Amino acid sequence: MIRAMTLDVVNLRDFYDSPLGDVARRIVGRVLRARWERQIKGLRVLGLGYATPYLVDYAIEAERVLAFMPAAQGVMHWPINGKSDTALVDATMMPLPDSSIDRILIIHALETSEHPHDLLDEIWRILAPGGRVLIVAPSRTGLWARLDTTPFGNGRPYSRGQLQDLLQEALFLPIYWGEALYVPPFARPSLLRSAPAFERIAGRFSLPGGGVHLVEATKQLYRPVGPRRAVRRVAIEMAPALEPVGAWPG
Repeated sequence: MIRAMTLDVVNLRDFYDSPLGDVARRIVGRVLRARWERQIKGLRVLGLGYATPYLVDYAIEAERVLAFMPAAQGVMHWPINGKSDTALVDATMMPLPDSSIDRILIIHALETSEHPHDLLDEIWRILAPGGRVLIVAPSRTGLWARLDTTPFGNGRPYSRGQLQDLLQEALFLPIYWGEALYVPPFARPSLLRSAPAFERIAGRFSLPGGGVHLVEATKQLYRPVGPRRAVRRVAIEMAPALEPVGAWPG
């Protein structure tokens, strides 16, 4: 079921300030650190959507960390102390040069975008050769996408096949697939305390049904060309042409 396509920045902030939001941040953030923790030093990092709860881990090591928030969502000052590294943008026309970002985290953006193909085309444009994009998107089979009490219950949830098709059309090559948020999205203290156990057991047995997909991909620099089938054509028999009048002999 597709619910409201826009998320308000205040609601997102309040969610991550709540006990349930803190659990979601820690669970998803653990996967992000496992993928990028040793690859961030000296790189340029961009978070698109509402990524600031996850960007804190990279602010010291990275050369620069930016947080872009879609215009319909709204924007907040971040980090709290010092100059702001956030901007309100059109996610399909971002104010960045080509190939200028090394790592891009997309969270709370793809599922609410009215033009997901255009968004990924723009990500391809600004991502440097050898760079990586990591997308966090609600899973169609997970409980988190079925309840609108969290931000993951808004917008368009995806299956793995749908994400695969989107990435392929935008010339991205997936190099990692994962799922997270197996714990039910309820703020009961007993469930929140058992959240690490949910993730540990599900991860050990590679169980389906996580609340979000996590896919990391690299950009393909050239459009792949598939094998072409040879087509045999029958040559048309041509009648000999008459020599034009007045042509020189020989």
